[in-house]
Amino acid sequence: MDEHESKARTGIARIREFSPAGRYGLVIGLIAVTYVVTASAHGSSGQSIIVLVQLLTVWIIFGVSESPHAQRLAGGGMLIGAVIVIIGQIVGSKASEEDVLHALFVMSTVLYLAAPAMIVRNVAMRDEVDGQTVLGSIAAYLLLGMMFAFLYQAIAAIQTDPPFFGAQGSGSPSNYLFFSFITLTTTGYGNLVPAANPGETIAVVEAIAGQLFLVTAVAKVVTAWRTPRERRGERA
Repeated sequence: MDEHESKARTGIARIREFSPAGRYGLVIGLIAVTYVVTASAHGSSGQSIIVLVQLLTVWIIFGVSESPHAQRLAGGGMLIGAVIVIIGQIVGSKASEEDVLHALFVMSTVLYLAAPAMIVRNVAMRDEVDGQTVLGSIAAYLLLGMMFAFLYQAIAAIQTDPPFFGAQGSGSPSNYLFFSFITLTTTGYGNLVPAANPGETIAVVEAIAGQLFLVTAVAKVVTAWRTPRERRGERA
């Protein structure tokens, strides 16, 4: 084990110490905090800071999923994101702020796409299905919703004509989060609808992905879940 992996494992152990409900309970808590903070973002400067918070969350998620190499990748993404924000603040023009947001949205989308994959990989490698396996599956499902929300936001930032939600305008961070999770769960209120492609196509992909994840991964894990008492009885 090299020095970097040793440090990463030490960080993972410390994270677990602050998680009485378990590491994936911590992950779900981080996702909830990220959702609330992201939905509260206002202005380009605020959104830049929010994206850095999102990158920090992904870094911790990679840590608890026991993937030191992926955690270093997320750490590199955080560093690059910080540099992009600093450059945007130094230049100070409106065009530069927009370019900063485009880059950060794309970076968040990529990392939030990798995060649920890391969790599913870790869950699949567990020897038994317990409460943490269930929480891990739920965390991966929630991360899918977050990832698609950031993807919609990146599309809206790059494709301004027509606005992403048509007559409703480009939308706010809270609009993208709301639309993403409503689409993921196929609730479909219809008050926010993409005005054109690729938003329309990606919304269809999200709805299908959300249902497939529920009926395969989450349903299978919940069905196979055994309480500690049941597991002791099976061993006896």
